[in-house]
Amino acid sequence: MPVLCPSMQQKQWVCVAVLALLLVTDVLAEVGKAEKQGRKERKSGCGDWQWSVCVANEGDCGLGTREGTRTGTDCKQKIKTQRCKIPCNWKKQFGGECKYDFQLWGECDLITGLKTRIGTLKRALPDADCHSTVSATKPCGKSKIKTTLQDAPKPKRGGKKKEQAPLD
Repeated sequence: MPVLCPSMQQKQWVCVAVLALLLVTDVLAEVGKAEKQGRKERKSGCGDWQWSVCVANEGDCGLGTREGTRTGTDCKQKIKTQRCKIPCNWKKQFGGECKYDFQLWGECDLITGLKTRIGTLKRALPDADCHSTVSATKPCGKSKIKTTLQDAPKPKRGGKKKEQAPLD
């Protein structure tokens, strides 16, 4: 057996220690992965959250709350309340949970005196019951003809005229 100098023995011990450390780290990482997979399996026993529509705290829009429920025997939490917001600029006629893109107003129907336009669903709040298309009507307005300043009569000025002094 060859005699090793102390520096060679120290290098070997350092190499062995590094390899042992890497081996322990790898084993611990595998154990951690197994624990995480076990947690995921436990969570899968719970059903998905089902959310109610947002109910405004005051009025028809603004901040509000909605309630979520889920089923499952292993679930710790089965009911949860969440804050939500109903935008105030959405058309209330079609429900506060639905937002539509509207086309331009159509021609005036002379029989009914109404204009119509179609809206297609653009965005909806979660779990909202929205129609894919809606129709809006409004009364036909009088035609607005702008008059130019040349066509309009000029206003008359009231008051006394100043007398001009004769020029010499």
